[in-house]
Amino acid sequence: MTKFKIQNKLKIKIPKQKFCHLCFGICHYFVICALVFAITNYAYALNLDKIKVAFLSGDYKQAIIEGEKILAGSGERSVGLDELYYLLAVSYLKDGNLLRASDIFEIILSESKANRFKEEAIFGLADTYLLREDFSKAEKYYLDLLSKYPDTKLKAQVYYRLSQVSFKQGNTRQAEEYIKLIKEDFPASLELRMDKSLPVFNDSGIGIYYTVQTGAFSKITNARNLCDKLIKQGFDAYIEETNMADNGSYRVRVGKLKLRAQAVELEKKLSSQGYSTKIYP
Repeated sequence: MTKFKIQNKLKIKIPKQKFCHLCFGICHYFVICALVFAITNYAYALNLDKIKVAFLSGDYKQAIIEGEKILAGSGERSVGLDELYYLLAVSYLKDGNLLRASDIFEIILSESKANRFKEEAIFGLADTYLLREDFSKAEKYYLDLLSKYPDTKLKAQVYYRLSQVSFKQGNTRQAEEYIKLIKEDFPASLELRMDKSLPVFNDSGIGIYYTVQTGAFSKITNARNLCDKLIKQGFDAYIEETNMADNGSYRVRVGKLKLRAQAVELEKKLSSQGYSTKIYP
């Protein structure tokens, strides 16, 4: 009986030199891939010193310039990008560019939940609507902040803003409720009393007043001229400065009256002398 041995072995011999080249090529490929991944995912810390110096000194225009420079050279994963956005948004808000401020606050809110400035961004966005006198939207965002962050560190300020919004909308009772909450829960919030752009407190309760606006100007000299004219005619005129550059940064107003009926009478008197008038709040 014949025995057959069947071998089905395929041996491929690669020269040693070529084998080394092949190994080197594979390693080289993976090294390049690793470098590309590292570069594209590298997070570096932004240097915010210049924008912070300008911001803290109140030079918001320079803060905007410095911030935009940093933003142009930053990446999506840059460390400190959230703070940069926040400083830019507040700088634009302080400088009167409310639309740009709104856009940046929206960017902060649309980012990941890990962003450190979510609460401040909602508050800032609400402020932009308050300054634009869109009181319904301002109220919506202030209430959203309280709903999403019940223990927010900004609660006293939110109540304060809501009191102003309520007065602007003619809801005096609701405004007084918000101020009552501040007095009960945050009796030491003295900084709130220092904000002249918001309702004024007094020792007996609330010092909210009605006033009649007679003009709004982009130049302080024009506002002073009108204010001086009104004072000479016996009116209790004064100038209020705002951040609303597009609607006149310097507003000339007359009187600080407790009752709206008194403001209505004052408005009639001013109108009869040819002045353009509007009652606030």
